[in-house]
Amino acid sequence: MVNYRIDRRSGVATYVQIVQQTKQALRLGLLAPGDRLPTAREVVEATAVNPNTVLKAYRELEREGLVEARRGLGTFVRRSLGATPADSPLRAELEDWAARARESGLEREDVAALFTAVLETHYPEQDARPAPAHTPQGDPS
Repeated sequence: MVNYRIDRRSGVATYVQIVQQTKQALRLGLLAPGDRLPTAREVVEATAVNPNTVLKAYRELEREGLVEARRGLGTFVRRSLGATPADSPLRAELEDWAARARESGLEREDVAALFTAVLETHYPEQDARPAPAHTPQGDPS
């Protein structure tokens, strides 16, 4: 089961935070196909968000094919993402690194900026998409 944490100061829409946290749980193997997501009521009670916000997030996850709503039963995971289990040795290394960063005086935002910079070096965005094909003059398509 996933426990959603909503950061109202983040500037990220609440429903997007729910979607992102669900995807993270899928990537880490904390949620697997067949698992039931918390009901909208459970999420509302735990986070004090509007039920429509939870439903919007669940609809987005359903639109992406990650979950499916079953009338009267709840919302269930259809497929997982990624292949990094929560107990991966890489996680332990990252935990050690984060502890060292904190001990050295780095703030959360500093760590996030540093990690993002390194991430961009090793996983650059797909900016090198092929250019759209040139259409002949007079062809509006």
